[in-house]
Amino acid sequence: MKKFWLIPVMAFMTFAAGSALAQDAQAPDVLVKETVGEVMAAAKSDPAISKGDLQHITSLVEQKIMPHADFQRTTRLAMGRNWQSANPQQQQLIAEQFKQLLLRTYSGAIAQIRDQQVTFKPYRGQPSDTDAVIYTEVINNGQPVQIDYRLIKTPAGWKVYDINVLGAWLIEAYRGQFTEQISRGGVDGLIKFLTERNRQLASSGK
Repeated sequence: MKKFWLIPVMAFMTFAAGSALAQDAQAPDVLVKETVGEVMAAAKSDPAISKGDLQHITSLVEQKIMPHADFQRTTRLAMGRNWQSANPQQQQLIAEQFKQLLLRTYSGAIAQIRDQQVTFKPYRGQPSDTDAVIYTEVINNGQPVQIDYRLIKTPAGWKVYDINVLGAWLIEAYRGQFTEQISRGGVDGLIKFLTERNRQLASSGK
């Protein structure tokens, strides 16, 4: 299952503001097409990425994905109403640990980018839309994999904040885990869980 998260998971590794002027000129489907194409090309051309080098994968994410993802929104929605229970410092820690968890969990999948073919279904949004879903299909080892991107229009342009793979939206999948950890140990319990999980993945070389 991990290999199916080849391109889209990278959209949630980090968040930063990009060039508002450049992004405002792009429709959401154009933004996704260009970003996916750039990431695939960069991953294929870097031998270190194919070997799972976390430093190179992180660099790729920062250069190609960072300007186009609203990871703060992703984290907030994954926490649901529990987000308001966290103070600003806790929110920052959770966002950072969540980012690291996704990066470490899927670094192996990113390393498997080879000759996957991506097709984009027609986008019929309106200029006044502030939320959009871009439907795509990835052919991986001859098998079609549904991958959809949800974006929101911000003052800095369109940003990806959720992804659907094979019918499972990332935010929904993590919301249950976050809620469970918070019910057991509060917000600090979630921070501890994410931190320990990242430590485990780091020690295992993933």
